[in-house]
Amino acid sequence: MSTRSLQRIIRSIPASDGAGVKLGRSLGQSPFHRVDPFLMLDEISSDSPDDYLAGFPAHPHRGFETVTYLLEGHMLHEDHLGNRGDLRSGGVQWMTAGRGIIHSEMPQQEDGRLHGFQLWINLPAVEKMKAAAYRDIQPNEIPHIELAQGGTAKVIAGTLEIAGKVIHGAMQGLSTAPLFFDVRLPANGIFSHPVTATLSAFLYPYEGALTIGTPDIALPLQAHEAGVLSSGEQIEVRAGADGAGFLLLAAHPLGEPVVQYGPFVMNTKTEIEQAIQDYESGELV
Repeated sequence: MSTRSLQRIIRSIPASDGAGVKLGRSLGQSPFHRVDPFLMLDEISSDSPDDYLAGFPAHPHRGFETVTYLLEGHMLHEDHLGNRGDLRSGGVQWMTAGRGIIHSEMPQQEDGRLHGFQLWINLPAVEKMKAAAYRDIQPNEIPHIELAQGGTAKVIAGTLEIAGKVIHGAMQGLSTAPLFFDVRLPANGIFSHPVTATLSAFLYPYEGALTIGTPDIALPLQAHEAGVLSSGEQIEVRAGADGAGFLLLAAHPLGEPVVQYGPFVMNTKTEIEQAIQDYESGELV
């Protein structure tokens, strides 16, 4: 079974979004910083309310999915469909924008730490105009497993197969078949997992550092860097001396044209123009 190696590093850069929320952006800095079908990965990590209190007031989306995973903090989601969901530490919001959704994501804390991620996953052309959908996944709905050498793995999407155990994540049956694991390792801990060769894959350590690949070709990946992986049939990583926490993300690439204008992601410029027109006329949804 061939092991994937570290092919490219996308370093997180400071960015601002919403009403001025400070964050780090790795995927999505430009069209050249994507990993099909993943369009963007933002990390919010701050103890300062000034960095996050303004939040993300009402804004539209069309053509893709957003996945918000909160490690620490409290956010409130509201949308035009009447959905209202509290996202608390350890929880996930999985939203399919489809043909259109208008929502807000606002912090529900006046101080303390806010730490989490937002991932954008593209939808295939045949699904871009489907009805919008939303799922609020509570922390106790996310399966997790204690690893044999120490550490844990949470299975947000897809299926984890390790040590003869099969753990099905909270999200299943999506067209891109995403894997979304949150893995925490002790000092020098090792994690290996099969990943179908046809999937695109990357790793994002948010704490500590990793080395990726077999011992003879292992390469380092630091915290807040997205490590894009080569083709192969399994992933093998080792944590550094301080341990590590990282996201493992993989999915079927779509191989379709991507035309993005802010919160709209379609396949052609004409479709983008239609999305803008629909939003301005109140017909996005």
